[in-house]
Amino acid sequence: FWRNSAQFWRNSLTRCVALQVGMDELMHFRAKANEVLDVKTSVNDWVIKACAGALVEVPVCNSQWFDGHIRQYAHADVSVAVNTEHGLLTPIVFGADTLSISEISKDVKRLAAKAKEKKLQPEEFTGGTFTVSNLGMTGVKQFTAIINAPQACILAVGGTELKAVPDGAGGVATKSVMLGPRPRP
Repeated sequence: FWRNSAQFWRNSLTRCVALQVGMDELMHFRAKANEVLDVKTSVNDWVIKACAGALVEVPVCNSQWFDGHIRQYAHADVSVAVNTEHGLLTPIVFGADTLSISEISKDVKRLAAKAKEKKLQPEEFTGGTFTVSNLGMTGVKQFTAIINAPQACILAVGGTELKAVPDGAGGVATKSVMLGPRPRP
């Protein structure tokens, strides 16, 4: 994995975009949803769901590079980076664009547990079309993720923090903000 990722990082043209995302509405919506759902969803589950929808709308990002050509996919098979004592694994939430938030949450929990127990089967971590790498729960605010070749894109997700932002009426308000990836050096 690491040799392939390092080679891809060195030899490919990449573009990193860093941005701040307001999280207050999502955090409020997630809290309300968790009151009625049969599973407690995480911010990462909602990020996966949002990415899956975006990948269907922007198929060039839902693609893989193969021997000089690009293969685009109709469904979003989202790889989720899971840190284990054995290294980083990327199990796949297949058809994430067709799943409910509860189904995504349950699948991520199941796959993460299997990854940590070294019980993932190759078909559970081979072939994703996009990767979400989230270090927010570890206290990391911003980082740059390496594309999981042959995928065309990856999303690096950091933690949220409170920031003072303009309120639109000439004042300042405190908002929860998530930072995007650090620009590539």
